[in-house]
Amino acid sequence: MNRHFSAGAAAVVILIGALAATALRSAAQSPASADRPVSLAAFDTVARVLTHPRCQNCHTQTGYPRQGDDRHPHAMNVQRGSDGHGAAGQRCTACHGRANNSASGVPGADEDWHLAPLSMGWEGRTPRELCLGLKDPARNGGRTGAKIIEHFDTPLVRWGWNPGRRADGTLRAVPPVAYAAFVTAAKRWLETGAACPD
Repeated sequence: MNRHFSAGAAAVVILIGALAATALRSAAQSPASADRPVSLAAFDTVARVLTHPRCQNCHTQTGYPRQGDDRHPHAMNVQRGSDGHGAAGQRCTACHGRANNSASGVPGADEDWHLAPLSMGWEGRTPRELCLGLKDPARNGGRTGAKIIEHFDTPLVRWGWNPGRRADGTLRAVPPVAYAAFVTAAKRWLETGAACPD
């Protein structure tokens, strides 16, 4: 009887151990944790764009825009102004029209040219800081995930992939990720929990 009880008890212990191990494996592979690597990889793609000069030049943390691939301060001492559209007498739209100007090399987009608000300044931020700021409505212009994707579809953002030529005729560099791949990565990042790097 003891032998049968001991064998039965051992079988129960083994069964409980197997069930516990299965439960732990399932918890470790829950959708949230399983999606984290996918979400982080997607954000890495997004961050490669956000840290490119095409984005950083207008997403400054300064009182002025930057320009060029070397991100130097804008020529002619252009200043941010109170609304990010340039100071009085130096409004961004005084030079930046609704399209790239091939004669002068001045860029333009089918939207009022302007700087991002200081709360959306990205220069000097780590990928984690970029990620946290991008999904924080207090720092991203009150945008939800869907509104972030809408913003990425504005003419000013899309201009980054069609920046035209400089005055000397050379092409401006574009972000290192194709536009469609960037938007796909941003959607995937949001759909998989918008994980931020550590």
